[in-house]
Amino acid sequence: MDVLLVILSILCALVGIAGAILPGLPGTPLSYVALILVHLTRNFSYSGKFLVIMGILALIITLLDYYIPIVGTRKFGGTKAGVRGSMIGLIVGIFILPFLGIVIGPFGLFGIILGPFVGALIGEKTTGQSDSQATRAAFGSFIGFLAGTLMKVIFGIVVLVYIIKDCIGMLLA
Repeated sequence: MDVLLVILSILCALVGIAGAILPGLPGTPLSYVALILVHLTRNFSYSGKFLVIMGILALIITLLDYYIPIVGTRKFGGTKAGVRGSMIGLIVGIFILPFLGIVIGPFGLFGIILGPFVGALIGEKTTGQSDSQATRAAFGSFIGFLAGTLMKVIFGIVVLVYIIKDCIGMLLA
């Protein structure tokens, strides 16, 4: 049973890191579930304090992920249309462009980076903003998206490192 929990934990951690980038996958909560799964085994045990702190961090990061792009867009003079456009651009960049053979790079990495910016730019232009103002707002939305993604990726990697470190420690013991 412990082996199954460890395998599921590693899978959750890896999917959590992927979910930090891909929309629709709850990356940070999945990474936290990975910690819980490892904690349920007989060979690993995290302190209650550690699990609470990591749970609070996961919650804060999840909430900030929705808030930071809005702040980035507004700080650069953008509107809700820019935020929505950024989200739509991300989805188009990840899922549609690779199938059309337009995006270069593994897993549509180019689309992941360029999609939110172009989407925010189009969203801002639909509100009648000037080219320079729409570009500025799109840049703010893009920076907010990158900041949120970076937080989630870092959390996921930290969780994976804890799990792998503990697995290696168990094997060497």
